[in-house]
Amino acid sequence: MGNGTVFAMKFAKVFPLLIAKAERKGRTRAEVYEVTTWLTGYSAADLNHFLESDLAYGDFFKNAPCLNENRHLIKGSICGVKVETIEDPLMQEIRYLDKLVDELAKGKAMEKILRK
Repeated sequence: MGNGTVFAMKFAKVFPLLIAKAERKGRTRAEVYEVTTWLTGYSAADLNHFLESDLAYGDFFKNAPCLNENRHLIKGSICGVKVETIEDPLMQEIRYLDKLVDELAKGKAMEKILRK
């Protein structure tokens, strides 16, 4: 799947999959919202609104109000690719969220996930 395809996917289709991944491993929707708001600066109300809209996943990240300055501390592999080596800045932002949800699903403490 090319980057353009990922960027064009609907937020309302992708985000529930991230929530489901976390919930299958005993984490909560609220925790997925917490890591997402930490990363992007959106509020929970914003996320709920986007779930009811046609917003493209790429636009969700392009228009993020305040990308967290500590997001570059997110390291490690997701789908066999190290997030710190991804060259496309937009794809890297998308993979940061994937990595945060992956860490949630693996049972990592929220304090560590949020790089506190």
